[in-house]
Amino acid sequence: MSVSGTSKPRRGIRGLAALFSGLLLLTLLAGPATSLALAAQRGKMVAVIVRELRGSRTIARDSVVRSGGKVQRSIAIINGFTAMLPSTSISSLRNQPGIFSVDRDRPVHLNSTSDGYDATADNGSMYHTMKSIKAAEFWKAGFTGQGVGVALLDTGVVPVDGMTSTNTDGTSKVTQGPDLSLDNSTPQMRYLDGFGHGTFMAGIIAGKDDGTSPSDYTTGSSFVGIAPDAHLINVKVGASNGVVDVSQVLAGINWVAEHRNDNGLNIRVLNLSFGTDSTQSYLTDPLAYAAEAAWRRFGIVVVTSAGNSQFGTSALNDPATDPYVLAVGSDDTQGTYGVKDDQVSDFSARGNGIRNPDLVAPGRSIVSLRNPGSYIDTNYGSTGRVGDRFFRGSGTSEAAAVTSGAVALLLSQRPDLTPDQVKRILTSSAHRLPMADATAQGNGLLDMKSALDTPTPNCSRCQFYPTSNGLGSLEAARGSVHVGDNVTGEVLTGEQDIFGAPWNGNTWTGNTWTGNTWTGGVWNGNTWTGNTWTGNTWTGNTWTGNTWTGNTWTGNTWTGNTWTGNTWTGNTWTGNTWTGNTWTSVIWDGNTWTGNTWTGNTWTGQPGGATSGGQTPSASTSTDPGWGQSTWGY
Repeated sequence: MSVSGTSKPRRGIRGLAALFSGLLLLTLLAGPATSLALAAQRGKMVAVIVRELRGSRTIARDSVVRSGGKVQRSIAIINGFTAMLPSTSISSLRNQPGIFSVDRDRPVHLNSTSDGYDATADNGSMYHTMKSIKAAEFWKAGFTGQGVGVALLDTGVVPVDGMTSTNTDGTSKVTQGPDLSLDNSTPQMRYLDGFGHGTFMAGIIAGKDDGTSPSDYTTGSSFVGIAPDAHLINVKVGASNGVVDVSQVLAGINWVAEHRNDNGLNIRVLNLSFGTDSTQSYLTDPLAYAAEAAWRRFGIVVVTSAGNSQFGTSALNDPATDPYVLAVGSDDTQGTYGVKDDQVSDFSARGNGIRNPDLVAPGRSIVSLRNPGSYIDTNYGSTGRVGDRFFRGSGTSEAAAVTSGAVALLLSQRPDLTPDQVKRILTSSAHRLPMADATAQGNGLLDMKSALDTPTPNCSRCQFYPTSNGLGSLEAARGSVHVGDNVTGEVLTGEQDIFGAPWNGNTWTGNTWTGNTWTGGVWNGNTWTGNTWTGNTWTGNTWTGNTWTGNTWTGNTWTGNTWTGNTWTGNTWTGNTWTGNTWTSVIWDGNTWTGNTWTGNTWTGQPGGATSGGQTPSASTSTDPGWGQSTWGY
């Protein structure tokens, strides 16, 4: 597949190319044997593969010769060529005009997995996603997310390869927050991701293969997320069949705000790859209020997906409707590195001209970590699986996760930034997409190269929108989608939480702002989790023994009474199996990039269980969480 870029040299670079041509002439006059002999003194000659920027003509080849190398054969399929080069010249050559990449010509630098998956040839890989937003500019400057905690409210995380490494500062990759999901009472499932969504997002944000050093981050030889040395805090709210209620999400956001500094967590980023189709104004909506309080009161950058334009009636989904948080739409790169042909993905919520996405980030056909045997893997593995380790998915969920990683990079560079300053830097440095919908792209495509040098705004508080009071309806915050008991047909509605406890907006909003919603493991009058917070990491006994064996999620773990027939202790909503179309995404499929464009106008492999046009089946009768056309994780 062609993976050529479309960037053309700037005028200043053309001028430098002319100067380099003169220097090249002197080298040629000295004779090739002499120049290679001099190069040999600077390092051992090694075989490399050089990929050129489109339109660079002979600049890349000239740079190889100037570096003491010798150009060999062309490889048209990747717009590049092979060469022999002094080993000490590889790093400097990567920064020369006309060069897209320089990789050692040996299998370990081409294949990122044992089954032959080549991240450098897949336009949806994290390698290419990193290239699209220019995250490597931060990595090269020494900022890889170290010291920054990113809380992930999702369906949990499992310790697959890419999630078990140690960060460069010695911290564990993942720390356990509370399990607030309907799996909580089942030890075999606590914290773990039986659905597959949370692990996928975790990989995008901060995944890193074991043994990967910073010098390997840019080679494509290992799986590396956007902020490979940030640490993740796993706050599980979605159950293994995808079910979650808004009250659980509110409890999760409150927990993150109140425990942000516990045990050195330093939670600075909160990733919410979900939304509801609530049409309630953000000025009164409880979900918007919780996200806004985390932002304004507790200094946490809240990154949320803009939403799926095929779901719901609101322009953006809740809580992206709140103008304080960072709402992210999905960019479709069209398989190229240049932004001239980029479009906002057809599924990405467009906004209404008043509240629009703040920016866009890559969100189409993104490849991240696979959770073997999970709901997504079982139901969409035939179309979405990539090799043995990875999965392919699209949506503003993915775009939000990319942006959360980018925020962690920025905060590792400038730890004292306020959320408003982070948002101002990222939106002001974003790259406008000339061919894309002006409203849907917000300020443009996330551009970390530009953000690296964007001055810190003088304002600590830079946004002055009307603020939410959170006194609206919990029921309205749910939108059209509800958790229900598939056996009795009972549906969770009204002003009550998942335990059936009455919802008192006045009390909750006051406690949210002061950081007093949690008392030990009690939230809204009921025990949701353990009385103490230990902050266990994925070391020692936490992930050994019977809890996680590394095998696929088959056998008795996910059958019988392990999760069906179990409810929370003390839960007033009794029954066997909770259902509800409440944790879904646009698509998980196996479509690949073909050349520089997408084949066809639509995506194939639409999952079953959801009606056409994004309408949601009745939660009280459906047994399918409806992955593909509903609420959470676009």
